[in-house]
Amino acid sequence: MTTNNIPLAWARDWLQQPKQQYINGQWVDGNSDDWVVSNPANGEELCRFAMADTDQVEQTAVIANQNHEAGTWSKMSRTERANALRQIADLIRNNVEKLALLETLPNGKLFAESMADDIPTCADIFDYYAGWTDKFYGETSPVDDGFLNYTLKEPVGVCGLIAPWNFPLYQASLKIAPALAMGNTVIIKPSEYTPLTMIYLMELIDSELDLPAGVLNMLLTDGVNANQLTISNNVHKISFTGSTGVGRKIVQNSGASNLKAATLELGGKSPCIFFEDTPDLDGAVDRAFTVMFSHKGEKCSEPTRFLIHDSIYDTVVEKLVEKAEAIKCGDPLTEGVDQGPQCNKVQFDKIMEYIEIGKTEAKLVAGGYADIEGDNAKGYYIRPTIFSDVPADARIAQEEIFGPVLSCIRFHSTEEAVQIANSTEYGLAAGLYTADVSRAHKVAEQLDAGMLFINRYGCYGLAAPFGGFKQSGWGKEMAIHSLASYTKTKGVWVYYGD
Repeated sequence: MTTNNIPLAWARDWLQQPKQQYINGQWVDGNSDDWVVSNPANGEELCRFAMADTDQVEQTAVIANQNHEAGTWSKMSRTERANALRQIADLIRNNVEKLALLETLPNGKLFAESMADDIPTCADIFDYYAGWTDKFYGETSPVDDGFLNYTLKEPVGVCGLIAPWNFPLYQASLKIAPALAMGNTVIIKPSEYTPLTMIYLMELIDSELDLPAGVLNMLLTDGVNANQLTISNNVHKISFTGSTGVGRKIVQNSGASNLKAATLELGGKSPCIFFEDTPDLDGAVDRAFTVMFSHKGEKCSEPTRFLIHDSIYDTVVEKLVEKAEAIKCGDPLTEGVDQGPQCNKVQFDKIMEYIEIGKTEAKLVAGGYADIEGDNAKGYYIRPTIFSDVPADARIAQEEIFGPVLSCIRFHSTEEAVQIANSTEYGLAAGLYTADVSRAHKVAEQLDAGMLFINRYGCYGLAAPFGGFKQSGWGKEMAIHSLASYTKTKGVWVYYGD
């Protein structure tokens, strides 16, 4: 891919245009401090906007609730709602290159990753949930003679959707599409680090679609001001993807306000187990390495712990080191680059701190330093880093780093592998490679994680649920499972006599 395929001139012009809040069908200025969106590849300013303060956040919640109570969206026919979602999907497909560039510029992931993994799937998400508008409904219940009992599926109300910076538009789409499909009104808060794709999509929706005002609102602000969404009595549901610490605070705020529902996709420290009979060892290592280090390792479900049987441990580590050393870090818009910069300075510093901790806990066999020389001098680049002979209780094996840092842990028996895999506070995902079908099923039952991958780490589809156990979160995204969290079930009794 060359820069000739990337709409850079268009982006430069667009970035110079004002960036505003989208509230009640209108573009309005924020009324708090300016926030600067930067390019992590070189530190340059991309754009800036005035953030929404707490009062503006609450005013938006009030407006959204008024529109919910008026039924401007929920009382629309399901066909109309489905058509609107399909139109959003079309807008995304017709602007893939622009959206992919706006995804890459503030995040640092490769333009190729945005084009292949992120933006096209966003369109699929809206199409997928368009098909659910008339297929998720209540049922009749088997009750005593003389009575009829049936259930209704109703919108929750105002949904405050807080998206992360690692997959900005993808994660936003996973929240917006099912919320709208079920008739809710929405307030989307993209990360202040990576708001560009959401802003541009809202501009497309505003200019091309005829959505009722106040149904889909966007707030550009930071976490401090967005906290108002979690305590407002005008918000009835929160969907948050981010850190476990913030997730805990959301739960506390919900309990202190109106007990709003919450879906939480939080941290992870996922294991990938390589048994001694791993089929196609080269292919297995290649796949697991790719999933681990793609998107600069800034993924919650990535396998950050490789648990490797002692009989193949040295071979696997050697293969991993060879792959890590071949990675080229650089500008994510440049052809031939394998890894872009970390998203922001805060994350860069956190990762580098963990690398220093790792050097005191285990054996560094690859990377371990910032790749910030030459053309990378002004960016947040970190070499793919691998630690070997990592104790299972080491901090780098227990705490989420959220970057290109892998811990390799040796095990000797199936029982030991399961014990190590389950030894963290997280339970998002887990993978295993073995030729023994019986062992595969047995271990899958024993692993305490919300998603299991057997003989291919990292399998995802919109019809399959995504979500973890323990401190990796509450609830599921994707599939039919996400729809329950955007609806409330009402039971209706009718007495018609004996």
